[in-house]
Amino acid sequence: MKLMEMLKNCPVKKIHGNPDIDLNGLHYDSRQVSRDDAFFALRGVVSDGHDYIDSAIANGARVVFCEEMPRHVEAVTIVLVDNARRAMAMASSEFYGNPTRGMQTVGVTGTNGKTTITYLLEAILNEAGLNPAVIGTINYRFGSDLRQAPHTTPEALELMKQVSDFRRIGARSLVMEVSSHALDQYRVDGVHFEVGVFTNLTPEHLDYHQDMESYFTSKYHLFKELLPRDKGRAVINVDDDYGQRLAAMLPGALTCGRSDHSDIHPECGEISLKGIRASVATPLGTVAINSPLLGDYNMENLLCAIGAAVALKLSPEVIVTGLATAKGVPGRLEQVENDRGAVILVDYAHTGDALRRVIEAMQELSPRRILTVFGCGGDRDRSKRPIMAEVAARGSDIAIATSDNPRTENPRQILDDVRAGLARVHKQEWSRADAVAGTGRGYVVIEDRREALEFSVSLLQPGDLLLVAGKGHEDYQILASGRIHFDDREELRKALQRGDLQ
Repeated sequence: MKLMEMLKNCPVKKIHGNPDIDLNGLHYDSRQVSRDDAFFALRGVVSDGHDYIDSAIANGARVVFCEEMPRHVEAVTIVLVDNARRAMAMASSEFYGNPTRGMQTVGVTGTNGKTTITYLLEAILNEAGLNPAVIGTINYRFGSDLRQAPHTTPEALELMKQVSDFRRIGARSLVMEVSSHALDQYRVDGVHFEVGVFTNLTPEHLDYHQDMESYFTSKYHLFKELLPRDKGRAVINVDDDYGQRLAAMLPGALTCGRSDHSDIHPECGEISLKGIRASVATPLGTVAINSPLLGDYNMENLLCAIGAAVALKLSPEVIVTGLATAKGVPGRLEQVENDRGAVILVDYAHTGDALRRVIEAMQELSPRRILTVFGCGGDRDRSKRPIMAEVAARGSDIAIATSDNPRTENPRQILDDVRAGLARVHKQEWSRADAVAGTGRGYVVIEDRREALEFSVSLLQPGDLLLVAGKGHEDYQILASGRIHFDDREELRKALQRGDLQ
């Protein structure tokens, strides 16, 4: 593609050198650059792409996008921009043929609920015959084409290539999880969104955003800058305080919530271990839902999915049938079958608010006891560790703290941070014998995650509910030594089998 053609919608300060150049590829990693490619010098948290311009040129780059003029400019064409990340988003959209233009594209953002809503919308859009592709936490997929998801929302270059590939093989619509990092880093600025969904906002990623106001501002970017004013539609969960604030800033938004003042709200319903049944009022008429999803908070996810479908002008009949066929989401209150007369659930909840919502939803199902296994990731926001711990201790009969993804941090240091929250609820840490005795409520700390899961299974009695939180669908654990295979669901099944043999 010609450089000037690629720059159609790209904000450029100055072009130094020959603009009449054909480009073979785009890269932001200088090691991947080859002859006749363009290189984007991105400023990162750890490194600065401007330091690798010479390397990119040596590998064959003919064009360099950068925010400041490099020393050697005679060998290549320099495209000077204010923001290289945004330039990369806009340029890559053109390079890959503007793949989201003409697709019915929904972006889902918020702290919790994004993955579940994308699965629900995928089922509805399939029912509508709109052949949806999905970009999200669990994978990037279209039909049987499943691709690994290293990030919830990929960098702009990878995103546009993925969508282009999916569109070429038949995708007509797109549902995306849009992370706050992606919004803050302009990764989706080249996407033509038709609908934006806001789920909620609770403390998370504050090691990156620093405070909640910055976190909220990153989310607002989707609705203020990326939804077209003439035909874009915002769908907002106003059961959330930040959702109420956002709705006040966006006249014309479709609101979802339990109050009958919301555009989309439940008229009546029942939530049990069998799922959620409800009649939901919408601007298009009543929608009767019968979903296998568990827990009261999943009502919010269902309302948001219905809201997005309404915004896309899909019929109530399509919505009803789509939701009825929606499959369970991997690692989101995913049940592990057992013969103990207990309920075992694996969930991705890895923030204080997400864990609180899950535990409260399980309490409403009235199990005999709630046992919660949880951990906190290393090299991440330390402030949320005691918060998660306190939530687990208050909501569970037995809380078992263990390792999550410690990464390069010492797992014992992480667990010391966790203990501070557990101690707000219980005066003394239990031994394993104390937990086996089962008198009262308490907590145990077991550093090794496999041991913690085995021990939790050994405690199960009929009527109990075991919640294993934090990793959900992940089939790995990240240690200082690297990534290893580890799947909570597999480990639980092994523990159940070992127990049956004893």
